[in-house]
Amino acid sequence: MKISDYVEKEKDYIVSLRRYFHSHPEESLKEFNTAKKIEEELEKLNIEHRRVGETGVIGIIKGKIPSKRVIAIRADIDGLKITDLKKEDYKSKEEGYMHACGHDGHTASLLGTAKILKEKENILAGEVRLFFQQAEEIGKGAKIFIKEGYLEGVESILGIHVASDIDVGKAAILSGPRFAACDYFKIKIKGRSAHVSNPHLSVDALYIACQIVVNLQSIVSRQTNPIDTVVVGIGTMKAGTIYNAVAGEAVFEGTSRTFSTKSREHTNKSIRDIAENIGKMYNAEIEVEFEDNASALVNDEKVTAELVEIAKEVIGIEEIITNNYPKKLSADDFADYVLKIPGAYIEVGSGNFKNYNTCVPHHNELFDIDEEALLIATNLEVNYALSKLTHN
Repeated sequence: MKISDYVEKEKDYIVSLRRYFHSHPEESLKEFNTAKKIEEELEKLNIEHRRVGETGVIGIIKGKIPSKRVIAIRADIDGLKITDLKKEDYKSKEEGYMHACGHDGHTASLLGTAKILKEKENILAGEVRLFFQQAEEIGKGAKIFIKEGYLEGVESILGIHVASDIDVGKAAILSGPRFAACDYFKIKIKGRSAHVSNPHLSVDALYIACQIVVNLQSIVSRQTNPIDTVVVGIGTMKAGTIYNAVAGEAVFEGTSRTFSTKSREHTNKSIRDIAENIGKMYNAEIEVEFEDNASALVNDEKVTAELVEIAKEVIGIEEIITNNYPKKLSADDFADYVLKIPGAYIEVGSGNFKNYNTCVPHHNELFDIDEEALLIATNLEVNYALSKLTHN
């Protein structure tokens, strides 16, 4: 029986799991019920497993043929603080939370992969590590898996993400830079409050914050090579307590997105310098905090080429996108893995124009997927494991 037949046989299993996870989303680092459900499924399959951190899970399938080879496959499991506005029976039951990025599907596909590979353990020469990784959305989960040592001995890693901007049945498999580095920053301004009728007695934190926000845009427009790809974005700002008092404090949060180490270092240094220098000019205290959420995600050339060959058998060469698919300024902490070992992150199409919700952008309140994408993802994962670990 061909692998595609094995996957088709497990369609109901995979789809039912995806709908369960979709109905029960949990935010990053709080995926307790999700982790418990994953463990229950791995237990039923008699697959060795353990917790990673508080809410991650690793499953381990050891082939019966002696070998020191180890590969890993990763699925992210966290949801988002977004209200699900769909009408489907499997819409989120958790108010204010939903799976708006497809992580429910990634988790279900990897459990389908686990089930099939467990059935194939007699022909496996080596070990498959299944990473059910928490907290991708906040860039913390991969670091936990790495810190606990689960990359040790792994020769390569595969990650798959559904993509609503790609038609179901297709997949984008490209080497080189694919996703940007993501750094979070928070800037706090401490000034001095006064009545608005006496601005000369104050140090206006809100005004200073606005000056910083405006000047941060010069990093991209005047400090960065126009052919380089850099974004500095501000998402939130809070200041003041009442309309007729000068704000004594202000705080805003943002992110920088870059693709090269040089651009990343320059951009983040400039953010700090601009904030501190403007604060000094207006006699305010400035505090700048940075968090490294993800490095730039760069697909390994050899692993990518291997996946193209596998995908030819799964979906056909005409359905594989190997060029003219732009890199993205969104980020994924899968990048932390491929900084350390060879790996590739591929995007499987989940959009179907016959179902509007499958074509909306990720992180949209109506987000959904064409569930045929799950079968393609499982097919690719299973075939990748077998190609690496099948005894010849």
